[in-house]
Amino acid sequence: MFQGSMVALVTPMMADGQLDWEGLHKLVDFHLEKGTHAIVAVGTTGESATLDVDEHLQVIKKVVDQVNGRIPVIAGTGANSTSEAIELTQSAKDAGADACLSVTPYYNKPTQEGLFLHHQAIAKAVALPQMLYNVPGRTGVDMTPETIARLSAVDNIFGVKEATGEMDRVEWLMANTPDDFIIVSGDDPTAVELMLLGGKGNISVTANVAPAEIARMCELAIAGKADEARALNQKLVPVHNAMFVESNPIPVKWAVAEMGLTQAGLRLPLTPLSEIYHQQVRDALKGAGLL
Repeated sequence: MFQGSMVALVTPMMADGQLDWEGLHKLVDFHLEKGTHAIVAVGTTGESATLDVDEHLQVIKKVVDQVNGRIPVIAGTGANSTSEAIELTQSAKDAGADACLSVTPYYNKPTQEGLFLHHQAIAKAVALPQMLYNVPGRTGVDMTPETIARLSAVDNIFGVKEATGEMDRVEWLMANTPDDFIIVSGDDPTAVELMLLGGKGNISVTANVAPAEIARMCELAIAGKADEARALNQKLVPVHNAMFVESNPIPVKWAVAEMGLTQAGLRLPLTPLSEIYHQQVRDALKGAGLL
């Protein structure tokens, strides 16, 4: 159920930072039409850090209602407070999400035992499938493969989004977790290699602007068609790179606006894409046939 291209969906905003519901509707339609396999609503790319709780849940509910079961919807419900993460996860379940994406607690830097107990508590409290999310570059804490393997035995925890881009970790996890525990990429440049090792998909920033291409790339990689998957990925490398010239989601929100899909609004402390990068991002989109 959860595999392939899973877009880390941006949350459209107007110039004043208010949520752009019309833009959100347009984006969801865009992904349904272009073959995206699942939508991740209100993750890091969806600016979860600057949405209040009501907005967070409204976005999840609107995406769920519009998708209407056609593809899975995974709700970002992570927090650095276990009780808050449980509350968000329960609310996502009530809204009809198919699963949740739970990032490692950030800033307070828990121990590995703290990470284990945090995710276990969420899984025990809410009967919603949970995907772990390890992204030490943003959270300041790295969930080790050994801790992930421990959590893979917990009911309701079905997979991990591994965003380190380290293939030795992926190989270890493949060998030390149950066969039905899925591993997906959270790093666009290395996603093909992860899937060729047996990973089941990519939670992708690039899919916001290249949904059909990322979906096809994932299908090829999961099928083991290495040469074709790598060739398609090579064409997208400039786009992958352009999406991170400044902190995500600054470049990708500018890009989807440049494509005419949404407005380019952000909320402080994020700021609009610096003008020095406009041409690089525009050229990357044009080079991949996206503009």
